[in-house]
Amino acid sequence: MGVQMCPTVNSSVTIARARRLRRSMTDGERKLWSELKEFRRWYGIHVRRQAPIDPYIVDFAIHEQRLIIEVDGEHHFSEAGMAADRKRDAWLKERGYRILRFSTGDLSDSFNGCIEEILRELGLA
Repeated sequence: MGVQMCPTVNSSVTIARARRLRRSMTDGERKLWSELKEFRRWYGIHVRRQAPIDPYIVDFAIHEQRLIIEVDGEHHFSEAGMAADRKRDAWLKERGYRILRFSTGDLSDSFNGCIEEILRELGLA
């Protein structure tokens, strides 16, 4: 399969689910979003939160840079959660996306380090 340059058109069900997820973000996602939403003003980079990329909804996407940022809570570390993440990551990588994953603990313990890693991945640090 070739690299897809744009996200696919999403179903109304996926879009409605993304809207619900935006309203119920975790504390870690909210904290990260408070920083990422300023990237447009600071760097000219548009970050989308709870962005549908059919059939998935990713926590944060920078489509122009083909970068996805995921915040992983404890359910991601179960056997089933890790298997689902591997399948999802493979699907997204086939479409040209790079994926950064941070645990909620990473965001609590080293928030500035997480931001620095995102900036490095974007070539801004």
